[in-house]
Amino acid sequence: VQLQASGGGVVQAGGSLRLSCAATGRSFGDYTAGWFRQAPGKEREFVASIRWSGGIAYYADSVEGRFTVSRDSAKNTASLEMTSLQPEDSGIYYCVAGAAIRLQSGNVAYWGQGTLVTVSS
Repeated sequence: VQLQASGGGVVQAGGSLRLSCAATGRSFGDYTAGWFRQAPGKEREFVASIRWSGGIAYYADSVEGRFTVSRDSAKNTASLEMTSLQPEDSGIYYCVAGAAIRLQSGNVAYWGQGTLVTVSS
């Protein structure tokens, strides 16, 4: 599976961005698709995920209520709608996929290239 992330950019605090993750090589099918992020000098952290079959979503506490993860099975694409962005949301966002229902860094099977999100204050 190859994962292609897009949609990063620069936005002012309070603004919104939408990230997309397109999968090629196989469908997400019975996988979980999601997003991790890494800020400079910090460890990579889980952001959000969605179980492809059933659509159950999970969020980090820090983004709950502001971010929404969704899927489009016809396009084999996952999206992350980010609203009320804050400077602490800045970082490289990685699209991921794995067989586990709850994704952690150690059980991610596929990592996409990152897309940079910068939130200015």
